[in-house]
Amino acid sequence: MDQGSIARILKQVSGGGDEIQQLQKALLDYLDENTEIDASLVFSRKFYVAQWFRDTTMETEKAIKSQKDEDSSEGTHHAKDVETTGQIMHRAESRKKFLRSIIKTAPSQFSTLKMNSDTVDYEDACLIVRYLASMRPFAQSFDIYLTQ
Repeated sequence: MDQGSIARILKQVSGGGDEIQQLQKALLDYLDENTEIDASLVFSRKFYVAQWFRDTTMETEKAIKSQKDEDSSEGTHHAKDVETTGQIMHRAESRKKFLRSIIKTAPSQFSTLKMNSDTVDYEDACLIVRYLASMRPFAQSFDIYLTQ
């Protein structure tokens, strides 16, 4: 991954939220801008929003399950794990709130949500997609699957 380009995109987008949320917003803006050129981008946009929402929900469920497992084992790292679980829950809720606001937005309002129409081009959008895909659990454990 080209971290320099990712940093440049994040600097150009400069929205609130975490890095992942900013990249998601930039990609959604790119898809919105180009729906007139390619109608399939409307589907792509809806797919990404649904997938990100699902990922956030799964992350929250894993954090809750992890916390319950730690509660039953009463480990020595319990306080640290609870803090981490709380951070995961907070981050997940902010991402869900962001995605809900995107879902509730009517198509006619897409243009008012755009930060800057020149922020992301096709190459940047491809880079964002690759970067966000690399953050998914399957991509992170792909080497394990290959060795098995």
